[in-house]
Amino acid sequence: PPPPLSPSALGGAKALPGETEADPEAALRHGRQLHRLLEHLPAHPPAAWPDLAARLLAGPEDRATPEEAAELLAEAGAVLSAPDLAPLFVAPALTEVEIAADLGTGRLVGAIDRLIVAPDRVLAIDFKSNRLIPDRPEAVPEGLLRQMAAYGAALAQVYPDRVVELALLWTRGPSLMRLPPDIVAAALATTSPS
Repeated sequence: PPPPLSPSALGGAKALPGETEADPEAALRHGRQLHRLLEHLPAHPPAAWPDLAARLLAGPEDRATPEEAAELLAEAGAVLSAPDLAPLFVAPALTEVEIAADLGTGRLVGAIDRLIVAPDRVLAIDFKSNRLIPDRPEAVPEGLLRQMAAYGAALAQVYPDRVVELALLWTRGPSLMRLPPDIVAAALATTSPS
């Protein structure tokens, strides 16, 4: 069988025009480190975050310098302390949720950063650490919309009796951007695996 599709490899830009990184691998590393903090810190009181962050960022994979660790903790702390985002982190949620589904053009295999499951709906949240943040959903880069559309299509198969909602959490804002269904549906219709 053909290899599975990755939601992040469905084609399209992942950043706004003008956002250039001197070192793309460093940007990816920063994102992975931040994801690790946002996955684990919410289960602990804020007073424990500095020690926990130091341990989480000290491993051999993506080891952070003390300066990087302080910057990452400040960014994660701003997300977790934002009053309008607090409900996302106090609600029972699944983190780094592995998902597999038939996307029509192939089998999709990926991981959703945070999934909040309610009796009538599910909310899939993906963390994005882009430096430039779009001001409205229509301006979200096509590659990110396709990624979220793939998650939405997969979740509709897993939860056929619930409304599927999709959102991007911009860590540098920090802010939550809910994605209207028509926008992600249009992105899925133009998906071209790369």
